[in-house]
Amino acid sequence: MFKPHVTVACIVQAEGELLVVEERVNGRATWNQPAGHLEADETLLEAARRELREETGIDCPPDYFLGVQQWIAPDNTPFVRFLFGVDLPEKRPTAPQDSDIDCCWWCTPQQIIAADNLRSPLVAESVRLWRQGARYPLHLIAPFQWPFHEGARHADA
Repeated sequence: MFKPHVTVACIVQAEGELLVVEERVNGRATWNQPAGHLEADETLLEAARRELREETGIDCPPDYFLGVQQWIAPDNTPFVRFLFGVDLPEKRPTAPQDSDIDCCWWCTPQQIIAADNLRSPLVAESVRLWRQGARYPLHLIAPFQWPFHEGARHADA
């Protein structure tokens, strides 16, 4: 049965720089956006906020939606990645809570695109998408009749 990995990621911007997390994959330091898997009983927005908090120590909700990326990794693992944006007024210190994250870096978009240590090609592609300037409202991916929290949206139709 086909079951793609559903993931979320956040492009975090402050003062013209973007936040990346550094993690070791097969002994190699790699860069990624704060990102991870959707867990049971959470919405996509809750997952994005949780991953951002766990991987950077920054606790804030996404400001906008950037898009959906579908990708097949070299090992044939399929991914569907929901990409969110967070605009901070200034760079914040980071304190990763996830033991898989070694540290966080504030980098220019060009530094990230040119880096040779990206976790996947989705990292640079996400920066390119962010640079295009399209920002979508979060209600585009709002949960429908979501039973697990009180703030769930319900359709009027």
